[in-house]
Amino acid sequence: MRTRGKDTGITVGGAPRVDLLPPEVRAERRTAALTRRAWAGVLVVGVRAAIGSGAAFLQRVQAEDALVMAQAETQSLLMSQTKYSDLKATQAKVDLAIGAQKVGGSTDIDWPAYLEKVQGTLPVGVTIISVSLDQASPLAMYAQSTAPLQGARVATLTFQATSPTLPSVPDWLNGLATLPGFADAQPGSVTLEDGQYRADITMHITADAFSGRFDPKAGE
Repeated sequence: MRTRGKDTGITVGGAPRVDLLPPEVRAERRTAALTRRAWAGVLVVGVRAAIGSGAAFLQRVQAEDALVMAQAETQSLLMSQTKYSDLKATQAKVDLAIGAQKVGGSTDIDWPAYLEKVQGTLPVGVTIISVSLDQASPLAMYAQSTAPLQGARVATLTFQATSPTLPSVPDWLNGLATLPGFADAQPGSVTLEDGQYRADITMHITADAFSGRFDPKAGE
């Protein structure tokens, strides 16, 4: 029967055991065990590092593949654009021509149509026989009058008309005032030649008379 001492920790009745190994052997075994554990730790770290390196390598390969595909697509787009280089050059010339036309025509007045309107305001039997025009340029401001009773203008129309009867110039001026772009008008001399009365009128015109026919937005 075995009994265990309460305070000494010595087993009573057990088989006697004696450790006959030299201390050097025991120390060598402990060192070997520690070495094995250390190498096991190194192996685990190495395996983890290898897994991490493999994942990083895979990501790099995928990124390189994506870059190659993007470069190939960009090159394809650039090659496609070269097919339309002539068209783009032509379109640029068209746009330039449209812009130049818009600027050059910004002060355009459709004079044939406007003179028809002027003729339409005159009494029956009165005919315009001569016209003198002076208008603004898109490159320079139009000269303005310093007279206090004359308004701003972009063009000046001077015409001479004949009438079989003595003209009522005030009625003529009232009719001209209904025209678009009318700024003011001053009568000139009235003469009688070969049974016909001749009267001179100088009319100043505002920007409201611009046709806008060269502006693409004008027709919208």
